[in-house]
Amino acid sequence: MIFYFSGTGNSRWVADTLGIALGEPVVSIAKELKTGKKEFVCPLREDEKVLFVYPVHSWGPAVPVARFISRLKLTGYDQQPVYSVSTCGDECGYTADIMRKALGKRGITLTASYSVIMPNNYILLPGFDVDSKEVEEQKLKEAPSAVAAIAEAIRDGKNVNLYKKGSLPGLKSYCVYPLFTNFAIGKNSFRVTDDCISCGLCERVCPTGTITLSDGKPVWSDTCVQCVACIHRCPVRAIEYGKISLKKGRYHHPGIK
Repeated sequence: MIFYFSGTGNSRWVADTLGIALGEPVVSIAKELKTGKKEFVCPLREDEKVLFVYPVHSWGPAVPVARFISRLKLTGYDQQPVYSVSTCGDECGYTADIMRKALGKRGITLTASYSVIMPNNYILLPGFDVDSKEVEEQKLKEAPSAVAAIAEAIRDGKNVNLYKKGSLPGLKSYCVYPLFTNFAIGKNSFRVTDDCISCGLCERVCPTGTITLSDGKPVWSDTCVQCVACIHRCPVRAIEYGKISLKKGRYHHPGIK
């Protein structure tokens, strides 16, 4: 079983690709969270593998992933292999260790962690922007072989290093990430411009139900997790984040519609 969370489609593409390669069903964490259940009960087969596929946000797992795990109950779990597969623009820090601890609290042992380098999409802070078109295309070109290597390692039970920790992981994951989860989550400066065509796509792609439409225009509540789905998926670039996103690029995975 593959549980995934995705904003701009990178992790969704990885989850779908691994699902095909490993013959495992793919389950949306966002859809499960929207049910409002206090506990997510998932039965496991004896031969089943469990994967969590998700984006790295500020050198830690996307917040909805941690929320989902905190309410997850795997019935029939008897040390079946459990894997973490994170997508990141450059590096993951100690994201894998944070996932290991979160799963451990639910009595679940993390078998191995992997990462896949994908195009950058975070543009909500000064100094952060999408990759150049050349870099984006190169990352997308290399991604299939990276995912294939992960699938092979999982199928064969290989102990291989396919995880990019990067520099200063402790500072980034244990200092920056807590600041992000404490101060950035729930607060946002999203706004819509006069270019909005009231297509409603932003409301439909928002994985947390943060966006509602008022007179055909999006309104953001205080449940935002900064997945950046809305700002990147707007077909007419009518969504901005204060003034920070002005003149910055937009990106969503070309294979996810």
